[in-house]
Amino acid sequence: MSVFFQLAVTSVLALAVCAGAVFYFRTVRAARPPVGVFNGRDIFVIMGFVLALPYVYLALPGGFLPVVLALVFAGGLSVGYQPVIGNGRLRWALIAVLIASVLVSHLAFGESAPPYWVANSCVVGLVVVSATNLNVQGGMRLKNVAWFLLLLAAYDAFFAWVVPLTEELSEAIQGYPFAPAAGLRVGEDLGAVVGMGDLLAYALFTTCAYKAYGKPGLRVGILLVAVFGAVGPVAALHLVTAATGHAPALIPAQVIFGPAAFLGHLYLRRRGPERRMADLVLPRDRVAQLSS
Repeated sequence: MSVFFQLAVTSVLALAVCAGAVFYFRTVRAARPPVGVFNGRDIFVIMGFVLALPYVYLALPGGFLPVVLALVFAGGLSVGYQPVIGNGRLRWALIAVLIASVLVSHLAFGESAPPYWVANSCVVGLVVVSATNLNVQGGMRLKNVAWFLLLLAAYDAFFAWVVPLTEELSEAIQGYPFAPAAGLRVGEDLGAVVGMGDLLAYALFTTCAYKAYGKPGLRVGILLVAVFGAVGPVAALHLVTAATGHAPALIPAQVIFGPAAFLGHLYLRRRGPERRMADLVLPRDRVAQLSS
């Protein structure tokens, strides 16, 4: 029963953020940061940030961590949805309601209750959708994402199995609201959680694949996310448990999805060069042309 529950929850979450990110990409013009064109140096800068972030979280006193995460969530929502809700007061009022819903549900029901995880998952999903589009519309290409995910797979494997940093970070945020993850827990036996970084990886790859190669890219992205992002990690966890008799503490999702995404990029690359933002005519652009 728990296997099917985990498969259902992870599949819904992974595919939902991908669908949301692509929908945003097609309908909303994000505020583009002045980053220019992404290149190999930018990927190493991002990896440096990824490497440093867990240490920053662990260095914070316990009570400060949820405050920092709440501020990160609020900032990401404000920047990402400014094009959607231009009225600043209304936008911040809605963000305050979302942040408060996470805190109140945590205080009222606890960290293992479904209301808390539903509220937290909604906030995390919205942040992932906005962060994806700020990067993809800001110039990130599928090639950049593929190399980043391949490096991230090695990073996650090292810090899960060699230096247990991932497990330490997971323990550090237990008991606090604003977990950087989405999921659902029902009682003591049923639970499934997907890290915010994993959701961002799925949304980045799928949206970049759509931008670069249109519907064929979208189909490849959705297939890889479903098989190697949602099903693969859950299946691997239970297969290893069945084969060894011991449940592994952690199987990082990117160890499975990262290499698959990189191969997906190589497959799509045979279709020709990637499209740029300037090459696309999206529904939002047609509406703008008709109204002008």
